[in-house]
Amino acid sequence: MKKIVVIGPESVGKTTLCETLAKNNNADWVPEYAREYVENLGRVYTYSDVVHIAKTQFEQFSLQTEQEFLIFDTDLIVTKVWLEHVFGRVPEWLDKAILQENVDLYLLCKPDLEWIAEPVRENPDLRDYLYEWYLREIKKTLVPFEEIEGRGAARTFSAQKAIDKWLK
Repeated sequence: MKKIVVIGPESVGKTTLCETLAKNNNADWVPEYAREYVENLGRVYTYSDVVHIAKTQFEQFSLQTEQEFLIFDTDLIVTKVWLEHVFGRVPEWLDKAILQENVDLYLLCKPDLEWIAEPVRENPDLRDYLYEWYLREIKKTLVPFEEIEGRGAARTFSAQKAIDKWLK
């Protein structure tokens, strides 16, 4: 089973893209755990909360499916950047865990969609900055990646084209 990660800054349509790609490819997908956790927290998150999120995300990468591939809505790269950006530090184990996720393809979503405010979103003015940071982190993994852009069907087409190219 192969692992595809849809990654990018906030409000770039990752969840919608995951849902659509899963449906179009008869695949399973794993929602972003951080969103659910923070929405239900009832207080401001802490460093320990984000480390908990990272550990849970890492466990999700051991999930199996009978499908050809499994699509993940974000991964530990996002959590690493989050920890560094907000708290200025990351757990020692995190870089090794990123490589142990064994991602086969990253779909990096460009911040070319309008910002949609939600209670768990924090960085409307940092999306380009965070995009470049994610790009640097992805390159460190040596995992194939494609940059995804466009609105609506064009974005889905861009992502599907990347998957089809990778599957060949």
